[in-house]
Amino acid sequence: MKILKVVLIVMAIILLSSCREEFIEVIDESIESGLKPNTTIVDLMIKTSLKDGSIDNIIDNASCFSIKLPVTVSANGRKVVIIAEIDYEIIESIFDESDTDTDNLVINYPITIIFSDYTEVIVSSKNELDSYIDSNCNSGIDDDIECVDFEYPIVISVYNTSTEELNNVSISNDKEMHDFMEQLEDSLVANIKFPLQLLLSDGSEITTNTLKELESTIDNVKDDCDEDDDNDFDDDDNTDIAEQEFKDLLSSCSWKVDELEINDNELDSYKNSIITFNSNGTLSIVLKGSSYSGSWTVTTNSGLRLNINVETLSEFNKNWRFHKFENEDDGKDEMDLRVGEDKLELKKDCN
Repeated sequence: MKILKVVLIVMAIILLSSCREEFIEVIDESIESGLKPNTTIVDLMIKTSLKDGSIDNIIDNASCFSIKLPVTVSANGRKVVIIAEIDYEIIESIFDESDTDTDNLVINYPITIIFSDYTEVIVSSKNELDSYIDSNCNSGIDDDIECVDFEYPIVISVYNTSTEELNNVSISNDKEMHDFMEQLEDSLVANIKFPLQLLLSDGSEITTNTLKELESTIDNVKDDCDEDDDNDFDDDDNTDIAEQEFKDLLSSCSWKVDELEINDNELDSYKNSIITFNSNGTLSIVLKGSSYSGSWTVTTNSGLRLNINVETLSEFNKNWRFHKFENEDDGKDEMDLRVGEDKLELKKDCN
């Protein structure tokens, strides 16, 4: 019986040794193709995972860092609490109310700024903020690649050649990806578990199956979009439209109310109501089976304005500013109208 145990132990040792040798051979073969510090693919992955600082340029005029939310500001004397990224449009809407005034924004300090590498710094005054801008954002252009994004989670196998330990690391977001790539060492053999999905700036997805494919894809699309690193917060509005063209657009089909928000209150009861702008200046609104009549006009005072007047539905009765228009491939165009923080979002409904 003892002899049998000895034989089994010897066989187990031989088997484990053989498996270990095969495992080391696999690792050795992958060293040349794995992720290594200071290589092109790692540099591209670091830049793709950097934090974009341009999204809040309407507040800080700096693309190399962003302000941590929530933050309170005063836009042309009106207090605005920015809780989410969509709230930046509130400031833009206030600024766009007039083309003749001087827009002014004051930040309520202290704030926390987040740099592209995700480090955070507390800032206590405007002079301090300007100092960070001058010392870090001289070019006005940040280094991050915004035209392509990773789709998470991404699993990377990591073998430590010093300790001979193998681990799988699951990466869930850009910060984790950035930190992982920055901490790569020559003693580590890191391999992505493909396939890996990338999301392009036009909304399409692409699958990569090797490091070479991943490198060439990122390199090919990195300049395919406008990264909007300037401080022109109006350049995404797509409001370059003539007065008559705007009128024709409104009267071409009926429009469904996708959202009506007044005084920070979203009026769900008006959602999906149908507005028909007749070419003779009259309009009708169908709400929950009832029809309401009114009128509409278009003016060009401080940009295109749509004035709606419905006697029994006063929530619509504003001189709405044409804020944004999106031409959708399915024909269901979207229009965004604003008055300060109030907004009316419409979707074309030709049925």
